[in-house]
Amino acid sequence: MILNMKNNHIIVFLMLGFTTLSLGQNNYNYWQQHVDYTMAVTMDVETFNYKGFQKLIYKNNSPDTLNMVFFHLYFNAFQPGSEMDVRSRTIADPDNRVMNKIQALAKEDQGFLRVNNLTQNGLGLVSKLSGTILEVDLEYPILPGDQTTFELNFEGQVPLIVRRAGKNSKEGVALSMAQWYPKLAEYDFEGWHADPYIGREFHGVWGNFDLKLTIDNRYIVAGTGYLQNTADIEIETRAQNEKAKKTNTWHFIAPNVHDFTWAADRDYIHDKLQVENGPLLNFYYKNSLSEKYKEYWQALQPITARLMSFFNKHIGPYPYEQYSVIQGGDGGMEYAMCTLITAERSFESLVGVTAHELAHTWFHFLMATNESKHPWMDEGFTEYICTMAEVDVVGLDENSYFENAHRRYTEYVLSGQEQPQSTHADRYQYNNAYSVSSYVKGAIFLRQLNYIVGEKNFKTTLKRYYDLWAFKHPTPNDFIRCAEKASGIELDWYLTDWTKTNNTIDYGVKSINEENRGTIIELERVGLMPMPAEIEITFKDGEKVRYYIPLQMMRGEKPVEKDILILDDWAWAFPTYSFILDEKKKVTQVKIDPDQRTADINRGNNSIVLKKIE
Repeated sequence: MILNMKNNHIIVFLMLGFTTLSLGQNNYNYWQQHVDYTMAVTMDVETFNYKGFQKLIYKNNSPDTLNMVFFHLYFNAFQPGSEMDVRSRTIADPDNRVMNKIQALAKEDQGFLRVNNLTQNGLGLVSKLSGTILEVDLEYPILPGDQTTFELNFEGQVPLIVRRAGKNSKEGVALSMAQWYPKLAEYDFEGWHADPYIGREFHGVWGNFDLKLTIDNRYIVAGTGYLQNTADIEIETRAQNEKAKKTNTWHFIAPNVHDFTWAADRDYIHDKLQVENGPLLNFYYKNSLSEKYKEYWQALQPITARLMSFFNKHIGPYPYEQYSVIQGGDGGMEYAMCTLITAERSFESLVGVTAHELAHTWFHFLMATNESKHPWMDEGFTEYICTMAEVDVVGLDENSYFENAHRRYTEYVLSGQEQPQSTHADRYQYNNAYSVSSYVKGAIFLRQLNYIVGEKNFKTTLKRYYDLWAFKHPTPNDFIRCAEKASGIELDWYLTDWTKTNNTIDYGVKSINEENRGTIIELERVGLMPMPAEIEITFKDGEKVRYYIPLQMMRGEKPVEKDILILDDWAWAFPTYSFILDEKKKVTQVKIDPDQRTADINRGNNSIVLKKIE
């Protein structure tokens, strides 16, 4: 069901969070930290400077005593000489959105975020600024089970948009405010995750946000959370006297999220669409767009509703009352209850980016994996499920899509640039390696899992994953355990080989020999990556018969159709596998992986065709 939070949304979410903590599966007793933010912020739209006050109530649910905390100050990345700047200028294949643009920013277009008067329970704290991380020594340790209150003042300057957030986008959006406030770093069973902002991906503490944003009253604000004072907001017309300095204070509450994002512009059109048995969809796009693009945004709206319904059905219900698609940012990026996307693109591209960013609500927003450590669980899972949604909703060709995905993956493997998917998002030597590993190889991970465990078990896996891990921070092992329990199949081999090594799949048909006792089919495993095998035999009379060979280390097999014959297990260490066809009919072709459901890097050895038939 969709949770109704109009009256008691904070209480409902807190109850949901506490009652599900004990259900997690792992080799540790699951716990997660909690933080509540209260912020009052004033934005100057002339200088794009903003000032604010922040109060944080932080609950230490860990078994550890904390003597330090860390804050992310993301906007400091948009300064010449920052880690993001240097990395963007020294990587072999720079992101063309960044390249040397940070180095070239004028002083007034650079970003910064500063913290002043930081206290813990009223006592001043010593802190050290280290790029985009503020290192804070605590006055009093936070004991297990205790909570503490931090208060601070902060000041920021919105950078000219270079990457994801900033002012004055190429399409004229005034403010895209993502990762804009001092954000407490996450602490979990692995310790602190105080990663500098170098290029990509985020991680945050679950909690509740209460934001009062004061801004010029000619601006419309969109983003995370529920507006509490709609009746108090009066938007002045664009013809208002420019010298009049009136403001609105927008009061938002966002329950049980791990981020808060907003955008603002004087020119937004705001359309609404209610999803049946679902949330209210908001669409914010500029009135200055050409009629063509406006028509695209209007046509997008019912498609977005259908996409939302697809995700609700196949993963789990969207739990908030609203979701907003907002023109802004530099491409497409997911945030709490919303996305920022660019508007001036083909209709196909507009649908595609919306499908992708909306799917991120589940991966990684609700199942909030650490994007920096496991970007393939974020981008790859999203890419897979949004592709399947587009297949269902707009008729995307699934086979064509994954044929291209397999081609890109194979090229990546053969390029020599491949790094394991367990590589930290910022540690890839090439941006292309990150992209293919996270998006393409990540999507293939789920498609192959479907092949390994079967369609029914796969669908159960996704729903089980949602039921157990929504509003938490799951790891790769947590996901694969869901798949194991749904299927009854051992899958640690799959998680290990696909995500932690560069091992590849390469199975082939080695020989076909006719003897008195029948036709002997010999297969071979060339690559190191294990995989169960499906074989299609074609006979001279045109009949086709399928065989399924389980992988022995799976300790089970997927359900198969009645007309598919199950053979003995194949033990991985044996490089070849033979079986006999006792039919008297002539074999004309043997093909392994006939549906091309696995990312076999050498299709050339997947089949043998017998051209001469007596």
